[in-house]
Amino acid sequence: MDAKRLIMKTQEFKKQFFSELTSLYPDTEIQSFFNILIEFKLNLSRIEVALQPDLSISENDLSFLQKAENDLKKYTPIQYIIGETEFYGLKFFVNENVLIPRPETEELVDWIIEDSKLKIQNSKIKILEIGTGSGCIPISLAKNLPNAEIFAIDISSEALKVAKRNAEINNVNVHFIETNILSATTLLNTFDVIVSNPPYVRELEKEQMQQNVLENEPHLALFVKNENPLLFYNKISDLAKTHLLKNGKLYFEINQYLGKETVELLKSKDFKNIELKKDMFGVDRMLKASH
Repeated sequence: MDAKRLIMKTQEFKKQFFSELTSLYPDTEIQSFFNILIEFKLNLSRIEVALQPDLSISENDLSFLQKAENDLKKYTPIQYIIGETEFYGLKFFVNENVLIPRPETEELVDWIIEDSKLKIQNSKIKILEIGTGSGCIPISLAKNLPNAEIFAIDISSEALKVAKRNAEINNVNVHFIETNILSATTLLNTFDVIVSNPPYVRELEKEQMQQNVLENEPHLALFVKNENPLLFYNKISDLAKTHLLKNGKLYFEINQYLGKETVELLKSKDFKNIELKKDMFGVDRMLKASH
């Protein structure tokens, strides 16, 4: 069929969209997908669509929307389809090389910002994030803590390309470094804050995860072996012992099922003032410790 004949009205596309996806997603999620796609591609709000049901979609826009529909049928996350997401009030570019930032991680960022604001009133601080992915943590910190000098590490060169692009989008300066933290023997600097949201999902927990995550998001950034689930926490806390300044803070996002185990690990390494914190869903999700 000639692409020029594929033009249809917004309500016609909506009917088709729901029909194609109804067996795969709940209606509320399909409606959310539809709203996101229409606003992204046509710059129309939900109310504007309702008020203009006979608005025609151009062939180029319709081609994008139908491809998006097909991608959703393959469980591709909507954030990868439109190439962006929001985190801590900022816009981030995302693709298949990075995890999609989660709202729980916003709570970790907020915790660091609130703790750090008091400290940096009269002096600059240095912050290191380990395993940066999209760069959402260090970029959000840089945007809200202008007196902080911020460094970020990742093993993936492709992830770092995304993170650097996001730093430019949000007009902040972050020092990005490509390295494998598990083989690192030094961090080349000392820091007031070290933060990490490392891989922590055990392979045995895969069955609990949504299909769109399992089939699309990078496993390198998600999973650890069942027999050594605290691998990254062990290594990072060892490095933190020698690279945190006196009274410096270590922050982790953690596996909700391993809160007590992670606390015990830090106790065994003589960290002090260990605080385990629940997220908005009421599960153990982050912790803070002092050097």
